[in-house]
Amino acid sequence: MTSTQQRAELQRQIWQIANDVRGSVDGWDFKQYVLGTLFYRFISENFINYIEGDDESIDYSSFADDDGRIELIKDDAIKTKGYFIYPSQLFTTIAANAHKNDNLNTDLAAIFADIENSANGYPSESDIKGLFADFDTTSNRLGNTVADKNTRLAKVLKGVEKLSFNKFADNQIDLFGDAYEFLISNYAANAGKSGGEFFTPQNVSKLIAQLAMHKQETVNKIYDPAAGSGSLLLQAKKHFDAHIIEEGFFGQEINHTTYNLARMNMFLHNINYDKFNITLGNTLLNPHFGDDKPFDAIVSNPPYSVKWIGGDDPTLINDERFAPAGVLAPKSKADFAFVLHVLSYLSSKGRAAIVCFPGIFYRGGAEKKIREYLVDNNYVETVISLASNLFFGTSIAVNILVLSKHKTDSKTQFINASKLFKSETNTNVLTDEHITQIMQLFDSKENTDYLAASIDNSAIADNDYNLSVSAYIEAEDTREVIDIDTLNAELKTTVAKIDQLRKDIDVIVAEIEGSESQA
Repeated sequence: MTSTQQRAELQRQIWQIANDVRGSVDGWDFKQYVLGTLFYRFISENFINYIEGDDESIDYSSFADDDGRIELIKDDAIKTKGYFIYPSQLFTTIAANAHKNDNLNTDLAAIFADIENSANGYPSESDIKGLFADFDTTSNRLGNTVADKNTRLAKVLKGVEKLSFNKFADNQIDLFGDAYEFLISNYAANAGKSGGEFFTPQNVSKLIAQLAMHKQETVNKIYDPAAGSGSLLLQAKKHFDAHIIEEGFFGQEINHTTYNLARMNMFLHNINYDKFNITLGNTLLNPHFGDDKPFDAIVSNPPYSVKWIGGDDPTLINDERFAPAGVLAPKSKADFAFVLHVLSYLSSKGRAAIVCFPGIFYRGGAEKKIREYLVDNNYVETVISLASNLFFGTSIAVNILVLSKHKTDSKTQFINASKLFKSETNTNVLTDEHITQIMQLFDSKENTDYLAASIDNSAIADNDYNLSVSAYIEAEDTREVIDIDTLNAELKTTVAKIDQLRKDIDVIVAEIEGSESQA
């Protein structure tokens, strides 16, 4: 079985567990139990791998919790891994007897609390605290009685226990991470807006990460101000071999559940606690990292046209993020507030790629004034229009706005990628070939009929600072070209054939009538 086939089979099994076990519980509500169990198994096996260090003579799972060796390694283990797990708390230990453990739900709750508390007083405390907050083993979602809860929890544990990830040191990290992303994407796809609003499909994430990191040999750090489940940051992780990300991965997320998902996702992709900093909070009103060095790479898919306080807070117009534009984004549409936030966090050598609602590129009022600020200061490198139905929960054909503070010309590039997609059952997707084509257009900045155009900023100003791709790239006429002369000739031939056919019919009719009169 190839690695692709193995991954496909693993994903099929995981989704089957999720469907079989949840019963009457809504899939979106139940996701955290499957995701959390997968994470629990990962950190257990990751911890075992660290303790044993590929020494086959050591079997950490067989240690007693009061083994004298544990106290000798505990402090160093927490400093290195960020947490500690006793042998009795390991996933394998709990899963083995889950089906006959009458105290399973309370045992799990205690274990998760201990793992989180093990980081107290250590540098990893903020990264570990609350990781299992959404894995509520006492929730009535699991059942009305303790027995019902334990039965369902045992089924999840047993299901995840049976999954084959092969030898941890060889490929487990990739498989765990991929399995996690697979589950999140499937839950998002099946939950509509409630799930899709925080998840950027992997193919789109790949394009955004490549745009932000294009031709940067090194970046100091990468940032997502609306991190969601961390999918955009993780695409940058997959560029790690080609790009040295010196200080790691940073993000902020307003939703508590999604914030936990993002942190779990970092661990599952082997990004240790000291290489990421995901914070909880409102990015627009309570931004973190503002006092840090600006970021060389920023990726983001902020919520479309979300409401915010805007001008109702008179202090915001003096905020260093928004003041340079001289105007705040409308209260009913915070899109440009995120854009200006990103711009203020961007380094002089960096680049940002932001998914944007298309309306902000042509509407008037405050949004026009912000576009004027961006264009006149030469911050807009490229605007890319994507195909419709690429995202879960919405069919909107969104745009990608690429910002840069180191442009060498006073032109803005427009790319029409609306026809670049592969149609699948429920959504359209960007293939690797489509991403390569877009990146080639982005890199060259050459004009290409129907696909790309680089426009002088003065011409954009003359066009009322309209940044819509359709305003600068002619749509290709795909209608069939008809040669009138050829068509006329074909019509003459057809008419002649019809005339001949009528004559032939007249002859036959006359013969029939003649034979009938003779009779």
